[in-house]
Amino acid sequence: MKPLGSVYLVGAGPGNPDLITVRGLTCLREADVVMHDRLIDLHLLEEARPEAEIINVGKEPGDDTLRQEHIQWLMIERAREGKSVCRLKGGDPFVFGRGAEEAFALAEAGIPFEIVPGVSSAIAVPAYAGIPLTHRRHAHSFMVITGSRTHDLQSPEWLAASALVKAGGTVIVLMGLSRLGAIVAQLLSEGCDPATPVALISRGTYLIQDCRTGTLADIEKKGEGLRSPAIIVIGTVVSLRNTIQWMELAEKLDPE
Repeated sequence: MKPLGSVYLVGAGPGNPDLITVRGLTCLREADVVMHDRLIDLHLLEEARPEAEIINVGKEPGDDTLRQEHIQWLMIERAREGKSVCRLKGGDPFVFGRGAEEAFALAEAGIPFEIVPGVSSAIAVPAYAGIPLTHRRHAHSFMVITGSRTHDLQSPEWLAASALVKAGGTVIVLMGLSRLGAIVAQLLSEGCDPATPVALISRGTYLIQDCRTGTLADIEKKGEGLRSPAIIVIGTVVSLRNTIQWMELAEKLDPE
């Protein structure tokens, strides 16, 4: 019987290919098979071996569970063929990436696997926009929540998000740009201050990133025309961007 191969669930980071971890890059370079998500920077695939099998398993929003089951089947089958598989996922595999589901499937199938953490866009994208998630004079905690389930804005998670904003904490919403109006309305209905600072960041960690800032009262208008995927940051820490928007400052110092 052929020895089993291993699967590496690798976080590719928040977008900019320079932000993949050293371990993640090693796994990518050594893999026989690379299965990648839709939102990874395709320049990363240039790091794969020339003879590596490259499989695009990217899912569009709304794809059903059978698609996920097929991805898991592919990983297991390639590993049973004795191949090393790099499952390249955007951000971190265990942050809204279904990495846990894939790890569970591998464990049940008896396939050796390794989790290679990645830099989450929830942390890196605000940092590239000059927005810290915590600051000793502003926020002592932060929360990351998905915006793809805003049909249930009365869920305990969203009520907790509203409470955190009112308490002065920071809330980061992933996959929520298309539901921005509903999110703002929910926060205001729960008593959040309309003057609470908000940032919308598209194409984060790239030189072409687009960051729009405003408040709960006006951010919908300021965000018009912004492209997904984008991250929403809510809280007083957004105001610190006025001073520490380091990418823009670097461009002024070195416009070339």
